[in-house]
Amino acid sequence: MTIEWVCKHHSDLGKEQLYAILKLRAEVFVVEQRCAYQDVDGQDLEGDTCHLMGWNGDTLVAYLRLLDPELQGGDVVIGRVVTAPEGRGQGLGHGMMEQALKQAEKRWPDVPIYLSAQAHLQGYYGRYGFVVAGEEYLEDDIPHIGMRRS
Repeated sequence: MTIEWVCKHHSDLGKEQLYAILKLRAEVFVVEQRCAYQDVDGQDLEGDTCHLMGWNGDTLVAYLRLLDPELQGGDVVIGRVVTAPEGRGQGLGHGMMEQALKQAEKRWPDVPIYLSAQAHLQGYYGRYGFVVAGEEYLEDDIPHIGMRRS
């Protein structure tokens, strides 16, 4: 699988790209993980929010968003991290995290990065310099933990 990584400011997204993003998020978070929640939360098109997409041809197989730190209390917030079922087990998550950290540093140098991780992924994110920030909590009946990288 050959992945083309593209990171775009929300104002540069084409409607087809936005549709692919929302389709993948709904496929995994709402349908596969059975989490009934408002995925379209009003933050995708705010401030300087950017969208990192991993494309295999014209299929979106990996995605995350980088929320504008000015709207998030001073941290870049990584969220909506998702890999399509057909892309799993191929190291896409690692490639995506490396790209996300590069993009965050390029766009917001020396700004801390925060993410809300599923609790069982603490070690995974720890490899990228994230440390636990706060107490474990339940979100959609899935244990989560806040993590920050300074």
